Amino acid sequence: MAVSAALARAAARLGEAHIESARLDARVLLGHVLGVDPASLVMAGDDMLDVRALAAFGALVERRARHEPVAYLTGRREFWSRNFAVTPDVLIPRPDSETLIEAALTVIPDYAARLRILDLGTGSGCLLISLLLEFGEAVGLGIDVSEAAIAVARQNAAAHGLRARAQFRVSDWFSNVAGSFDLIVANPPYLAKGEIAGLDEDVRGFEPYGALVPREGGGSDALAAYRAIIAGLQAHLSPGGLVIFEAGKDQAGEISALLSASGFAPAGIFRDLSGIGRAVAARR
Repeated sequence: MAVSAALARAAARLGEAHIESARLDARVLLGHVLGVDPASLVMAGDDMLDVRALAAFGALVERRARHEPVAYLTGRREFWSRNFAVTPDVLIPRPDSETLIEAALTVIPDYAARLRILDLGTGSGCLLISLLLEFGEAVGLGIDVSEAAIAVARQNAAAHGLRARAQFRVSDWFSNVAGSFDLIVANPPYLAKGEIAGLDEDVRGFEPYGALVPREGGGSDALAAYRAIIAGLQAHLSPGGLVIFEAGKDQAGEISALLSASGFAPAGIFRDLSGIGRAVAARR
């Protein structure tokens, strides 16, 4: 079967499964199977697929038709213009989270600063790794309660040449963390358990529940993880240090108020491309 015909058939199958990005997903999946840039498939429409490639592509299309995220199917996701390995053990990096990187670069204009960075709930490590690549003299620690997530983060750090500057360990927030840091970033779970049913099937059916809903308080309080982290900030954020949280929709004001009530000075609320207050920064 020709590339163009295979793509058309795959897009139709995904369309039937109500995948809004059917055409794009089909190209990405075929590009993954063939090991080529999906954009190059436009010029390869008449090329013939061998039996193995066609079978592998068909299997991925069927998995996508069941709403398994493309990032888990390909094992890759772009973040801050770099590629990161992802598995179902970690939350898929999203453009919204890039707002935290933008916030840090705005509030800390000295990119040569010798920062100590802590990433709470590191997942794939995309936040810590992106920050270390921007702040070339910084060192960092990423923690996560999931051993499997830590393994993914270590893999990504090695792939980006950061073995010497990035460390990772299992910790329940600050439970296994010593010392103080100049910059603490966190994208904690910020959905109450009652909100899960309203999420897209791609998210609720495949992404790790523990990265979506806070463990604290049984998951009924969407801000429970923030409260837990803020309680430990004084002991681990250096004087004058900066903390930056990712916030869910309509949460930035409440998170900022929690920080202020705990003695931290507001350093700005940064909006994502949709205009949502996505990153909340404060100083000790």
